[in-house]
Amino acid sequence: PALFLENTRKGSIVSRANSIGSTSASSVPNTDDEDSDYHQEPYKESYKDRRRRAHTQAEQKRRDAIKKGYDDLQAIVPTCQQQDFSIGSQKLSKAIVLQKTIDYIQFLHKEKKKQEEEVSTLRKDVMALKIMKVNYEQIVKAHQDNPNEGKDQVSDQVKFNVFQGIMDSLFQSFNASISVTSFQELSACVFSWIEEYCKPQTLRDIVIGVLHQLKSQLY
Repeated sequence: PALFLENTRKGSIVSRANSIGSTSASSVPNTDDEDSDYHQEPYKESYKDRRRRAHTQAEQKRRDAIKKGYDDLQAIVPTCQQQDFSIGSQKLSKAIVLQKTIDYIQFLHKEKKKQEEEVSTLRKDVMALKIMKVNYEQIVKAHQDNPNEGKDQVSDQVKFNVFQGIMDSLFQSFNASISVTSFQELSACVFSWIEEYCKPQTLRDIVIGVLHQLKSQLY
């Protein structure tokens, strides 16, 4: 009986101990879940920090690139380097740098167009000079092939007399046909005179008459 009582007492004590342990265990939070949350939360914060840091770095690079672009424009555009007394020694704003750059580009476009026009004019002059050169070379060659050809050439005075005779004949017909009552009538008379007295056949007859007259005077 004593042994039975001792075993019963020990079983009661173990049972109570198990009951207390079970109650204590149920009242204590799940340490595994805590550890899991504890490890996951810093990871989320670290990811956010990395995204924030990457965004900050990208934004800083963008701002640095913009700043470098404005600095390069200010160094390249001559008008940005000139002192502007209206703003003193202050640094040029981005708006002023852009406006001066636009003005300078427009100036360069005008200068380029002007130079292109000058080049076109010079090319025409060169072409005309080449044509004149060819003509003079032909004249020199013809004179070298026929050295005695120039002996019978007429003087400049004779050429002027031919020109004067033609112009005098034309002016006589012009003066007789043109009315100066009004500008409208003058314009109409001029066109009528051209149609009547400046035909190829009429001019040919005038030139032949002048040449015959001068020939009779020379001989």
